[in-house]
Amino acid sequence: MKKFGLIGYPLGHSFSKNFFNEKFASENIDAQYINFEIPTIEDFPKVVTMNPDLCGLNVTIPYKEKVISFLDRVDPVAAKIGAVNVIKFEQVKGKLKLAGYNSDVIGFTRSIESLLESYHKKALILGTGGSSKAINYGLKELGLETLFVSRNQHNEQTITYDELTPEIMDEYKVIVNCTPVGMYPQADQCPNIPYECLTSKHLLYDLLYNPDTTLFMKKGSDRGAAVKNGLEMLLLQAFGSWEIWNQ
Repeated sequence: MKKFGLIGYPLGHSFSKNFFNEKFASENIDAQYINFEIPTIEDFPKVVTMNPDLCGLNVTIPYKEKVISFLDRVDPVAAKIGAVNVIKFEQVKGKLKLAGYNSDVIGFTRSIESLLESYHKKALILGTGGSSKAINYGLKELGLETLFVSRNQHNEQTITYDELTPEIMDEYKVIVNCTPVGMYPQADQCPNIPYECLTSKHLLYDLLYNPDTTLFMKKGSDRGAAVKNGLEMLLLQAFGSWEIWNQ
């Protein structure tokens, strides 16, 4: 039996395990998918050595960037993004080699593309973690200018939430939440942006999918903005993972 899995911390919210195990059962694939909840990335080699039948892993928060140093090679797109969410286990001349890929960018671009209008030229990316790097890459591939928003200013491509003026909100009509703020069970929270500046020309995309409609999305739709959660992206990146493991 082939074994696949997910590394991250925490993993209580994870969708991947049920998705893949249901896929394996319905398609009569002799495989299983396991969650490996590791409190530190230093535990990653232990997961690999203790599971010699592993064929592939997904990577989620907070290890999409940290796992790269443990890999033997990284796909050029994942290297450009600076984050990995898929690891393929390869046998090269009898030795195990770990290769890193990113299917988040595929899932995101395919999910948001149909919602973009001609006036969607610039996007705010809330958060600066591993997922935000794939989102930034995808938005640029789609022709949008991007600006990161964080609690702390890191560089000239990043502003803080306090710096979100009405002018910036009018200029950047796509807003993507790449933070865990608003995820179940803290569903009564939302990113601290000036929602009163939103209009019907804004598009709010939340990478979260639990709950279905986050407070971020609700506040956007209350102002007439188009909104979407991350469930379709999640499905598309899962399909992408399976393709990578089997190519």
